[in-house]
Amino acid sequence: MSKTIVWLRRDLRLDEQPALQAAVELGNPIIPLFIWAPDEEAPWQPGAASRWWLHHSLESLGQELESRGSRLILRQGSTSDILDELIEKHDVSAVFWNRRYEPAVIQRDERVKSRLKERGVRAESFNGALLIEPWEVSTKQDKPYQVFTPFWKASQPLIEIGEKWECPSHLKTPETWPASDDLRELDLLPTISWDEGLREAWTPGTSGAWEELADFLDARISGYKEDRNRPDLRGSSRLSPHLHFGEISIREVYRQANERAGENGVLRKSGDVYLSELGWREFAHHLLYHFPRTVDEPLRERFSEFPWESDQQALQKWQQGQTGYPMVDAGMRELWQTGWMHNRVRMIVASFLCKDLRISWKEGAAWFWDTLVDADLANNTLGWQWTAGCGADAAPYFRVFNPTTQAAKFDPNGDYIRHYCPELAELDGKTLYEPWKVDGVEGYPEPIVDHGEAREIALSAYEVIKG
Repeated sequence: MSKTIVWLRRDLRLDEQPALQAAVELGNPIIPLFIWAPDEEAPWQPGAASRWWLHHSLESLGQELESRGSRLILRQGSTSDILDELIEKHDVSAVFWNRRYEPAVIQRDERVKSRLKERGVRAESFNGALLIEPWEVSTKQDKPYQVFTPFWKASQPLIEIGEKWECPSHLKTPETWPASDDLRELDLLPTISWDEGLREAWTPGTSGAWEELADFLDARISGYKEDRNRPDLRGSSRLSPHLHFGEISIREVYRQANERAGENGVLRKSGDVYLSELGWREFAHHLLYHFPRTVDEPLRERFSEFPWESDQQALQKWQQGQTGYPMVDAGMRELWQTGWMHNRVRMIVASFLCKDLRISWKEGAAWFWDTLVDADLANNTLGWQWTAGCGADAAPYFRVFNPTTQAAKFDPNGDYIRHYCPELAELDGKTLYEPWKVDGVEGYPEPIVDHGEAREIALSAYEVIKG
């Protein structure tokens, strides 16, 4: 009997899984397959933190498949060659997968689909990652959106959630399984032990995703509108890495958040704010699909001439959380320790890099790419270009975040800073946010720049390209 391959990528779940659903409905024995081919995603192959997460997510998915009488086949190498081999040896007549939207992956997938069809193999892809496809919404001029608010207004009527699809308790399996690599052979885990903080902070896999969603809906969504900007509070959903790896469906998150928010009152307003944040994720993929060059070029072309600085020492101090500005340093240390950073703090540290230090947003995007467990090319590109002022719906370049006033506003008690900058734990009041005004804070650096002076220099640099 012919088989169906479900080619798994960033959709590491069984429920609400369109490619798997199509395979189940087709009725043939199913071979769940994951291919580790990072070179095919170059130059944006997964970074170190993403690889750590991927290892544990694949481990979790393999256990879920085994509980349904199936198994996860792991391979590494050329995607086309591996598919060719399995088609020949295991009588495969169909290959199903869920779409991705990164430029290199789109090109690879097009080649794979063409090759499969030439062989007479049924090849189909599905939307398993987004609420709406990037090409399903456009302006009245039939152009892609570059401003979020009209994009989200036009998108919402197009969202069709539908009924949830649940994976059967038993999957139809082949009589003979293909050979599989051992997960450890993929070498996804670090060779030196730097991941203790990640292990303490996260539970990769479907169960971890559902726990985060339930906790958010039960305890935090009602205060989301006010608390989401407070890094000292656990106010956000923390679902970004789970969504990135497809451990939970975006449709399920949208469905449950919308239902929990209900119809009226404060909860509805807070819920709508959260749904709009999911909308920003959609917007990021819309932009990446329509403007693929933005992964390494500014959307606003005049920024190609911006006089960025090349200062490796300053860049390294920023990366290590040694800038002398407590909110910036706390954020960069949170990133290194946990593989994640609060969104408000991401904006603050990005502004500091691009405007106080005048180091290119591309340097920041590359560092985030390697250190974030939720490193997503669409979100990373949008976020950095937004802060740098060179992207879609971007904050004006002349909006320069003051890291001191931002700290006082969004970490009013100083708990976040004290947690990640223990050298400052004994400081109080304004001195916590401006430790350079206190003599002899042992172990904490002096500011690497004067913010007021850096702001004026940045604005002068902006005038060069403003024309």
